[in-house]
This record gives sequence, structure tokens and C-alpha cells, in this order.
Amino acid sequence: MNVHEYQAKALFRDFGVAVPEGELATTPAEAEAAAKRLGMPVVVVKAQVHAGGRGKGGGIQLAKSPAEAKQRASEILGMTLVTHQTGPEGKLVRKVYVEAGSEIARELYLALTLDRASESFAIIASTAGGMDIEEVAAKTPEKIHTEFIDPVAGLQGFQIRKIARALQLDAAQSTRLDAFLRGLYRLFVEKDASLVEINPLVVTAQGELLALDGKLNFDDNALYRHADVAALRDPEEEDPRERAAKEIDLAYVGLDGDVGCMVNGAGLAMATLDMITICGGRPANFLDAGGGADKDKVKEAFKLILRDPNVRAILVNIFGGIVRCDLIAEGVVAAAGDLGVSVPLVVRLQGTNAPEGRGILENSGLDITPAETLREAAEKAVAAARGK
Repeated sequence: MNVHEYQAKALFRDFGVAVPEGELATTPAEAEAAAKRLGMPVVVVKAQVHAGGRGKGGGIQLAKSPAEAKQRASEILGMTLVTHQTGPEGKLVRKVYVEAGSEIARELYLALTLDRASESFAIIASTAGGMDIEEVAAKTPEKIHTEFIDPVAGLQGFQIRKIARALQLDAAQSTRLDAFLRGLYRLFVEKDASLVEINPLVVTAQGELLALDGKLNFDDNALYRHADVAALRDPEEEDPRERAAKEIDLAYVGLDGDVGCMVNGAGLAMATLDMITICGGRPANFLDAGGGADKDKVKEAFKLILRDPNVRAILVNIFGGIVRCDLIAEGVVAAAGDLGVSVPLVVRLQGTNAPEGRGILENSGLDITPAETLREAAEKAVAAARGK
């Protein structure tokens, strides 16, 4: 689960991580009032959307007076902000964060995440703050320093000192980094975060360290024990299909292809997406119906897939282990009939009661194309999407 910058910074404050003062605003008048209360010669008006690259898209503007803050907010609120992370459709800006300006001497990069390969946490630091870290990694990897933290031992003082040296901080700034990093690490662990990213982490003209931006992602599987974090969820920032999928316990991720997929099991779903790509097609979604899929869930899955206007064919790929193929077949027939599915439908059933399931499909009277192997199913679905 993602949260907005203003929410991330509120959590930073709770854990002693230094951030500039700021206030949320949903109208230009509120932005003006916030700028007055901050009382700074310069404030920054920031669009609050779940995407990076806001500055390049015009979503971050400086204002030198409360009146100018009001004007900047009126320009940003209601705009469709397009960045490299939003895709061409962009995101509607519904709120802005008015933040006190800072005298920036240096911009750094700092992140904390989980490294599964080493089974440890990783702190990533770089002197190339304010840039896309992917670009830095590709062009100047020597500017990135990574420290791996043993989850049992926790963050150690010598590791903080190594990071301070990598960031070229002086003695006073290194002391501030110690408190900064310890607070960040405590937040990461105690709130079950999967990513904390600060870009940029700035050194001010006064030598202070401030999180000028803040990105926080949380492990969805741990939200049950963090009601305060779960309450920060903003449904308006989520894909409506993905939001609907969560409500009915389906794992769904929208993609940009034209072959809709309904599969049971995350691994099989990934393999199905790969095979569609290998066969020259483009999957329209990832959808894991789970091991306990029944008629109702199959129908809801079809509804989700068909909400995408780009879908030109649907591939159902089911391995009957926990779930029986005949029950899935009944669900497919019922859904296709009730919803009036008009796009080509390719179905592959293997496993428990697969012959019975295939018989149900054959006798349904519906235009359903059967397939035996995954490659055959993908080839037929890709061909159908192309109108062949």
C-alpha cells in the first residue's frame, strides 16, 4: 500500500525524522491560509498523487507569497498530472501540500528497503539526489552505496558512519544522520514498510538534514496489525479495477495489453503472462483467482477483465488442484452467458476433473475455444486478439 507524501512526512515526524513544516490543502483558499501560517518567504506547493516525477510534470511550484500560493494551488488542483510513473492517462490532483521552503546546499538520496536475495534490509545512499536513481545506477553506479542490515542485529553505528562517509557529510552532519537513520529504520521495522525513499534528502545552508520528499510503501499482508497505517489508504489513487478486486479477494493488476487473463495461482499466472508475450501478444492484466475460486468468483473475475475496453480476447488457464475443473467450467459457462461475453474466449483446463470440465464447456453451446497446453492456449488467445 502506498501513501501520499504528506502522510509519509507525518509518520517521519512521529519517528524523529526531520522534515520541513507543511500543511495539506484541498482548495486554493486553504493553500493561501497555510502559506500565511507557515510565515516563510518562500513556500512550495506540491501535488499529492501516488507517483514520482511530479516536478517535471508541473506538479511542484514555488510561491513567494500567500497570494501566489493560492494561484499556484489553483493551477495544480484539478489538473491531470502526467509523469513517467502515471502513464499517459495521468492522475487527477485532488489535494496539495504547502511546505516551507528550504535553503538547499546539497541534494542526496536515501532509501531503505528489503533485499530478498541477501535476506536482509538494505540502505541505499547516493550523493546524486534529486535524480532518478535508476538512471544513476545505469550511468554512474559508483555513486550508489548500499549497506545490508541483518534484521536480527539491527542497524549498527559503524554502518551509519560508512553511509555518512559515502554521502560526504561532515562531523556535525554525521551526528544528525545517526538520529535521522535510526528513526527511519525504526519506522521501517515497526510499521512493516516495504520501502522508504527520500529523494532528495537535503543538507540545508545551516547544515541541517531534511527529508524534502518522502515515499512510503507498506506490506499489504501486515496491514491487519497496523490499523493506523491502513486508515491512510486513498482509494481514489488506486486503479478502480484493482480496488474492486481487493473487495472480493482477487489479486488483480491492470496491464496495457489486449489479452485478458484469468488464472488460478500466482506462479501459473506469471507463466501465462510470459507465454502470451513469447507468442507475440500483450497481456491485459494479471488476475489470480486463487485456489478457492467458485462460480461467483469466476463471474466477478470476468467482470473485472471486461471492464478494460482494450481486451480483445480472454484466456482462462486453470490447474485443478484445490479447485475442481468442472466447477470452474460451470462458472465460466454461467459468467459467459450472464455477462454476454462477446470477445473470443480460450479455456485451458488441467488437473482435478479436467475431462468433466471440458465436457461442460463443449456442451454449453457457447463459442469457447479449448486448449490442451499452455503454449497452445496462448497462441490461440493471441491469434483471437488479432482477429485471426
